[in-house]
Amino acid sequence: MINRILIRIKVVQMMYSYLLTQEEKSFADAKKELKKSLEMAYRLYNYIFVLMVELTDMQDRRLDAAKNKYLPSEEDLHPNMKFVNNEFIKRLRSSNEYAEYQKENKLTWHDDDIFLKLLLDKILKSETYTDYMSKPGNDFAADCELWRDLLKKVVFIDDDFIDQLESKSVYWNDDLETIGTFVLKTIKRFETGNGKAFMPMYKDEEDSLFGEQLFTKAVLGRDRCDNLINRFIVTENWDADRVAFMDRVVMDVAITEVLNYPAIPTRVTLNEYIEIAKYYSTPRSGQFVNGILNSIINYLKDERIIVKE
Repeated sequence: MINRILIRIKVVQMMYSYLLTQEEKSFADAKKELKKSLEMAYRLYNYIFVLMVELTDMQDRRLDAAKNKYLPSEEDLHPNMKFVNNEFIKRLRSSNEYAEYQKENKLTWHDDDIFLKLLLDKILKSETYTDYMSKPGNDFAADCELWRDLLKKVVFIDDDFIDQLESKSVYWNDDLETIGTFVLKTIKRFETGNGKAFMPMYKDEEDSLFGEQLFTKAVLGRDRCDNLINRFIVTENWDADRVAFMDRVVMDVAITEVLNYPAIPTRVTLNEYIEIAKYYSTPRSGQFVNGILNSIINYLKDERIIVKE
């Protein structure tokens, strides 16, 4: 579930933080924090599924309470239970992977009752919900589609939801876009029934080791990477003193990957770190990082220091 795109982002972030705080943060502490950051990304993935279940439960309680009003209406006594009986939510509850993670971690939004009520109100007022409830019958594909649409059109863009995540963990400030994509893919996997729907934290052991290894190699090999960067900053007529610190960090990690991972094509590495630079640094960083890394990669190939596409 935690793919190499997210791992690269986390390594760049940790490298940046570590280099700025070396007097306060040891190398060992930085590695622990990187590991924690990746674990928290997977925790967010599971938290979003718990949110869907608890929103459903809250609506079930509301409908049940309405039946016991002093003067219940006909709608109160015979509510439309389609949302509460959503088949995707039922299968989610019965998923072994969901149950096992919950047993070990006991995730809940119960302490955020006011937030849950407000978010549920927004869902019930949404066009997505209204359209779904107006269609007769039950269809598993439609039940899955409902939650994909609610997440995309209501939950993930809700400012209160984003604020809630930020209050729960400092690690989640930049994770929602990536983790949200994995949640949507997982719902699709439930729908198609292709094997286990829930994604494991890592695809394999190689991916589980990638982050710590890349970070370690980037720290230990930083002088070599900086020498290459400085050489080609001069060659390309850039002002070394005006290079953003984040751009240097991005290039340090990118060069480390190019040098140490022969199975990863240079184009993949280049594209990934250009995008990271665009997002986390300055408006001109993408162009700058692209130019310098291209020059360095061509040099490394010409000198036969790396032999890969």
